[in-house]
Amino acid sequence: MAVDYSLYLVTDSTSAILGNRDLASVVENAVKGGVTIVQYRDKKSETAELIRTGKRLHAITSKHNVPLLVNDHVGVAQAIGAEGVHLGQEDMDLHAARQILGPKAIIGVTANNLSEAVIATSGGADYLGIGTVYATPTKENTKSIIGTAGIKNILDRLSTMEEDIPTVAIGGLNASNVQRVIFQARSSLKGLDGVAIVSAIMAARDPKAAAATLRKLIHDVPQTISPKAQSNQEVEILLSQIPKITKELGETKPLCHNMTNLVVQNFAANVALCIGASPIMANYGKEAKDLANLGGALVINMGTVTPDGISDYITAMQAYNEVERPILFDPVGAGATAVRQDAVRTLMSNGYFEVIRGNENEIRTILGETKGQQKGVDGGASTSDEKEKVRIVKKLAARERNVILMTGAVDYLSDGERTYTIKNGHPYLSNITGSGCTLGTTIAAFLAIHTQDKLLAALAGILMYEIAAELAAARDDVKGPGTFVPAFLDQLHHLAADASQDDASWLKAAKVEKI
Repeated sequence: MAVDYSLYLVTDSTSAILGNRDLASVVENAVKGGVTIVQYRDKKSETAELIRTGKRLHAITSKHNVPLLVNDHVGVAQAIGAEGVHLGQEDMDLHAARQILGPKAIIGVTANNLSEAVIATSGGADYLGIGTVYATPTKENTKSIIGTAGIKNILDRLSTMEEDIPTVAIGGLNASNVQRVIFQARSSLKGLDGVAIVSAIMAARDPKAAAATLRKLIHDVPQTISPKAQSNQEVEILLSQIPKITKELGETKPLCHNMTNLVVQNFAANVALCIGASPIMANYGKEAKDLANLGGALVINMGTVTPDGISDYITAMQAYNEVERPILFDPVGAGATAVRQDAVRTLMSNGYFEVIRGNENEIRTILGETKGQQKGVDGGASTSDEKEKVRIVKKLAARERNVILMTGAVDYLSDGERTYTIKNGHPYLSNITGSGCTLGTTIAAFLAIHTQDKLLAALAGILMYEIAAELAAARDDVKGPGTFVPAFLDQLHHLAADASQDDASWLKAAKVEKI
């Protein structure tokens, strides 16, 4: 029979998750809410207890025509008449399980990497459980966290195989991230068939409602990061919309929540005020839940890396992701130290960033194509030509399904489908502290008020920032970086004031080319 893997429930009988509730009652309510398949997972009970509980669960799932699988215990699955089993890499061999349960049994296998996925698929598995996606307390001895990029790599490989095997993502999934995981993990030829949920249903006060919410989210996943991308291709069309967006920013005054280092907080706040946004410098993660509900955007600037700081970033990311508010990530000095590289991997595997802004070395580090150790936070001399830079930003944007901005003498902006160069700005920007950080603040403000096309929002922020820099540097009273900064803030303020009066003449200086 055809199996619907879309909302896959994995049970957890531990007191930390289940509490004093009855497992069978929780499962029945979850099935009524829309769970399409159930895996009975209990690593601690004796076989007799597993069989007793398994029979109760199977009576419930059979009544609702939902398959029941048993984790690991092939004998238990056979004893209760379950529809199949799920095997981990350290459990019974797939071939042996098939001989015992027969050809009609559903046998799933956990796959944490390409090799495991290929072997299980070739060996006749009925589906793969891919993960762990995110860190989770429900599974001990997690081998590694693969994130959405790891899932996508596996799906890419599976799409080349003769077998068309269903796939389910597992590990740390809940209502705040299931859509993002399904969206980000989708490869060009193959997507996920479902998501496996544990505590988001098992620990919920109302398992039926939790399941219903998840089912709706799973069946309403966006197809693109920018719904208007198809109509916003040509440079002229993009530029024609920027005056309206800039004016709206001044009228709306969106919150721009900066989690950034102390060195640039004052500068970032002044930039936000000058363009018409409302800044707040709040590095404590627990504040983010309230701030995320104010309709703004978040900037995570990885200037200072500490364990507490990373924890605060993750808490804030999850708060903004949960209410679908945009986040810009600035991976400052990502390739400079092993600590920073680990921090990038941790952050990338714990949330979704609408825009990632970095210099060439930082973007290469995130992509996994570093060229030696980065020296401090500076971009350093580029060793790549335009063709190579275009390849890098397109590849990373397509992998992460977001917008990538590589800054430098020439900026490269891509959402994986559309790619542009921007040749505005001034060398003084590279001679002052925090110019890249405050560019991120500017872009985030535009993201907050224009979510229909995130690439367009980023472009608007880049142009306002860099054209203001050009105008400031051209002033007679600007003699160098020291006199440039106040003039730059003045020009940002002037451009915002011009936009409020429908004066967009400054955009004539835009130097944007479609690649």
